[in-house]
Amino acid sequence: MKAILLIDHGSRREAANEMMDCMANLVQAMAGPDVIARYAHMELAEPSIDVGLRSCVDAGATEVICFPYMLSPGKHSTGDIPRMVAAAAAAFPGLDVRVTNALGVHEKLGELILERAGLPVVNALRGEDAAHCWHSSRSETACGDACRCHLVAGAVVHASPSSSVPA
Repeated sequence: MKAILLIDHGSRREAANEMMDCMANLVQAMAGPDVIARYAHMELAEPSIDVGLRSCVDAGATEVICFPYMLSPGKHSTGDIPRMVAAAAAAFPGLDVRVTNALGVHEKLGELILERAGLPVVNALRGEDAAHCWHSSRSETACGDACRCHLVAGAVVHASPSSSVPA
């Protein structure tokens, strides 16, 4: 069974941490009963990544997709989280554990920003219209892995050493 583990930074502010419970429940409702959705915090709050991963396994997961719930490909989403996930995954030999890209640049986020700002979406972009580099330089390397031209549904960029899926 597949699981998705949403991982944020963690906060000293309880409401910020509780939001992850809400997000995991929303993802669970959207994914349906054949997917397990859980959350974890990188630091400052519980559940930790270790506890979150164990929760997925205890619920029957044989594959865990760890999603850094962060906007950009910074130090935490590209280094700390993959390292912490790999360390936690070592306790579960044979478990397929992967880490995806951070949210990055995506047309659905653009729509959400406009909606939250109370502005209309004048040009809804889909497919090829959206799947290119949006950096002002049009350099496909400017944003790293977060560039829209690199984001593919289901793309996995880091695999733990115990994973059977190549990085």
